[in-house]
Amino acid sequence: MSRADASARVGDDPVGASAAGVPTGADVSGSDVSGSDASGPHASGSDASGSPSAPGSAGVPTMFDVARHAGVSHQTVSRVLNDLPGVAAATRERVRESIAALNYTPSPTARAMAQRRSGSIGLIQAGRPDYGPSSAALGFNEAAREAGYAVSQASMRTLDADVLTQAVHRLVLQRVEAIVLISGEREGIDVLRGIDAGVPVVAVASEPEPGLHRVSFEQAAGARLATEHLIGLGHRRIAHVAGPADSMDAAERRRGFAAALEAHGLEVRDPIVGDWLAASGHAAGRRLLADRWATAVFVGNDQMSLGLLHACHEAGVAVPDELSVVGFDDIPEAAFFTPPLTTVRQDFDSLGRDIMATVADVLRDEAAAPDRTSRVPELVVRASTAPPRG
Repeated sequence: MSRADASARVGDDPVGASAAGVPTGADVSGSDVSGSDASGPHASGSDASGSPSAPGSAGVPTMFDVARHAGVSHQTVSRVLNDLPGVAAATRERVRESIAALNYTPSPTARAMAQRRSGSIGLIQAGRPDYGPSSAALGFNEAAREAGYAVSQASMRTLDADVLTQAVHRLVLQRVEAIVLISGEREGIDVLRGIDAGVPVVAVASEPEPGLHRVSFEQAAGARLATEHLIGLGHRRIAHVAGPADSMDAAERRRGFAAALEAHGLEVRDPIVGDWLAASGHAAGRRLLADRWATAVFVGNDQMSLGLLHACHEAGVAVPDELSVVGFDDIPEAAFFTPPLTTVRQDFDSLGRDIMATVADVLRDEAAAPDRTSRVPELVVRASTAPPRG
């Protein structure tokens, strides 16, 4: 398993080193927990060794088992256990019946912590410090502060299941009222499903995740905008450079790209897969230019677009005269690429504020709290796209 650099710091630098790509300036409460004693108390769902228990492991019922039995989310079970508002009377009774039927006993430590309101929210940012996640985290921190909440934050450069689990437990020990995960990788969601945190969890996740509160942009809709733009210019052979296979956003963008082509009866070729970095875009560009099939390409993010544009420059291929290029994200530098990049803009500050709005809804009335996943990105047309020659 890869080693990950994780922190959950408080004080003047609550979000860790700025080099980690996490925005600074967030309010936090508590004390430094990055060196917590591993023998200390753990969150609900942990066994005596401190490892999170999987649902039904060793025959001992967990909160997840109760949630499945009652047909509700594990966060709803937590609210019933802690006698919190926001659960309908019939639902509350059904959960209590399931607790009795399964003979479920919650962790006294975690329950005591959950009953004490701390005025703080936990934020975990897992993955590379790219522009989008970092900007969304900053927007969330600002919105949380405006709402009167402090933020305790943990960050890790790569998503490691053990480190993510430890981060959740440490935030629970700080008595946060909810936990937010900003990570586009499916593994992070899988890890959260196996943790009996005892507090609501909100995640940035563009794919449907039953039982989890989600916030995201309509990634597939954004990809369709980009692809329809190229089709509208007259392109009929359009390639795609996709993000990594474990990325939910990459999968949704690939889905939207394919749907747009299929709607027009155009050929859908397998994408060239990159890793979001400019170097992989450069490698993809060289492969694409060697093929000479495409007259246009939709690239999964702006950083890979930068590398692809450099490959075009090296090969003497004029953009957009010989190849049109569309990116995704609209990072601040995109307007200054050569040529300025046509791309799909995501308002990451608004995404961060949507996360905080969802947290507030969940804390107020979890059963009625809506997901916020319908925000559609915006196409920004610049100089990197044009009708095909001939």
